[in-house]
Amino acid sequence: MKSIVISIFLILLIGILNKPVLADDIALGKAKSETCLGCHAIPGYNNVYPTYKVPKLGGQHAEYIKIALISYRDQQRSHNTMHANAASLTDEDIDHIAKYFESITK
Repeated sequence: MKSIVISIFLILLIGILNKPVLADDIALGKAKSETCLGCHAIPGYNNVYPTYKVPKLGGQHAEYIKIALISYRDQQRSHNTMHANAASLTDEDIDHIAKYFESITK
């Protein structure tokens, strides 16, 4: 009996923690990411100063994008342009943007 209760609890917990990606989340992320696409959607794009290859974000794991954007927003990661772009983003905005980029396969 105890193992059944634990199993049910774990199933419910997984259901609560595993929030599905909704089409609305992706649509909101697409709307919020127009600025991002100016650099991150150009194959082989190089930043001028400091010079480095700008990473493509399509298909990247949402969790990685969230961590990066929060780090830029909170100025824990170094890049002035990204600081400016992320400064006004809420946690919810960042979640939507991350889900949008993760949904792009090409």
